[in-house]
Amino acid sequence: MQVAASERSGAQSVSAGFELRGRPDAGEIELASALGTLLAQARWTPREVLLVTPQGTRRFADLDQLSREALGEALPLAALFDWLRGRPWPGAASSRLASADRPGFAQLGWEVDLSRFESGLIAAQRPLAPAVQLRVQLDR
Repeated sequence: MQVAASERSGAQSVSAGFELRGRPDAGEIELASALGTLLAQARWTPREVLLVTPQGTRRFADLDQLSREALGEALPLAALFDWLRGRPWPGAASSRLASADRPGFAQLGWEVDLSRFESGLIAAQRPLAPAVQLRVQLDR
């Protein structure tokens, strides 16, 4: 994930392996370093959203607040379950990308590029400031 510089912070880049389990209303995601060290685990249910790190456990109001705190910007974690399957999340309106040679869709202020989906690569970008680019290489 890359976040462009903004008035409140400099540019950021985060690389991590992750394992996503569950569904948008109840699940977990584990983030690991390139060497496989567990960096953080987030768990959520309809009643609570938790982030567990080596520094301790923290509670959040929702997934957006958790991802903003943990990664520097809010990521649409609920939508990610469907995006990783190459489809829009049914919880929000979506539209096809304008470019005919670039399969994908726009949703929640993000453009999800599926042009390399068959090789396991999904790229999403949020063009609004600060711009965010998210690249996911799926293990199949």
